[in-house]
Amino acid sequence: MEKITIEDFSKVDIRIGTVLDAVVPEWSHWVMQLKVDFGEEIGTKTIFSGIMKFYKPEDLLGNQFPFVINLQPKKIGPVKEDGTYNYSEGMMIMAVPKRDEETPPVLFKLAGVVPNGSIVS
Repeated sequence: MEKITIEDFSKVDIRIGTVLDAVVPEWSHWVMQLKVDFGEEIGTKTIFSGIMKFYKPEDLLGNQFPFVINLQPKKIGPVKEDGTYNYSEGMMIMAVPKRDEETPPVLFKLAGVVPNGSIVS
């Protein structure tokens, strides 16, 4: 495992967001498209997560989860009809007991509700 410095870790912006919408794109066999509210300061972001095999959209709706929100946007899926791409604007954080395609990831549940955009430190 590669070690990072505290300065490296301090660059990661982890925030709490509420899932407003969750859908499985027609082209997807693995990822779910989430619309996540991070509060007034950050707004709403589109984030794709490879959890479709283990969770349904309704499992996520209205729930709060931690996300890394300062990643470079990543192209997801095929080119759309208008010539553009879908982009993921962050990454959902979850526990992965085993890195394989059969072990479900464990989603984090907060002990209470916090304002969207709350910083995880």
